Amino acid sequence: MKQPTMTQKLVAEFLGTALLTLIGAGSVTATLTLEASTGAKFSEADLGIISFAFAFIIMAMIFAIGKVSGCHINPAVTIALAITRRIDWGSAVAYIIAQFIGGIVGALGIVAMFGTKAASNSILGVTSYGSSVSPLQAIVAEAIGTFILVFTIYGVAVDPRAPAGWAALGIGLIVAGIIFVVGPITGAALNPARAFGTTLVQAIFGGKAFFNQYYVYIIGPVVGGALGAIVYDLLLQPKAVEEPTKVEAKAAA
Repeated sequence: MKQPTMTQKLVAEFLGTALLTLIGAGSVTATLTLEASTGAKFSEADLGIISFAFAFIIMAMIFAIGKVSGCHINPAVTIALAITRRIDWGSAVAYIIAQFIGGIVGALGIVAMFGTKAASNSILGVTSYGSSVSPLQAIVAEAIGTFILVFTIYGVAVDPRAPAGWAALGIGLIVAGIIFVVGPITGAALNPARAFGTTLVQAIFGGKAFFNQYYVYIIGPVVGGALGAIVYDLLLQPKAVEEPTKVEAKAAA
């Protein structure tokens, strides 16, 4: 089978991140729009709906573009893979640029559907934390959430011993589970591109800007993701089982 070109991989990462932002963050906008019309208060049930929106779009993207680019759709994941030498740094930088552009376009898609009022009313699915949460708490929450995400990705997708066909379900469901816990603290971005896209577009269209908090959504996910990858490799040593397999393959040939 012909291998995807770098251009195809970058388009896949751009599209995957755009759709993740559109459906995931867009579910926040949809929920808050409905609540504004009914007067209902945001509840754990609403958080559950948003969590599953993210889970569903991630599962769909893994099936759709996983075969093309690996479906990173998250700079924290790409950086973790580069640190553990699953992708070269040149490709990683290109992936990350595509992901950030995708995050911005996805946020613009939310505005296209719900109107500029969604942005000016600051309901564009921007991740932020309140005065009761310190920056350190927010960084720790994002780091823990992304650690769990990347550790899971390595277990169900990166490790050659992973059971075939379960990556999409495993990753999608763990994202939902993480949002259940981390969502009330920071909004559970776990993804610098998704966080940046909504923050930038909301500010452009007159909504509340949270750029002063954005560093949390870089440091937390990048550190947590890197630790998740490193700990997985140290604990389960997937590379140690790859080498004998290659040797056996050569011997068989």
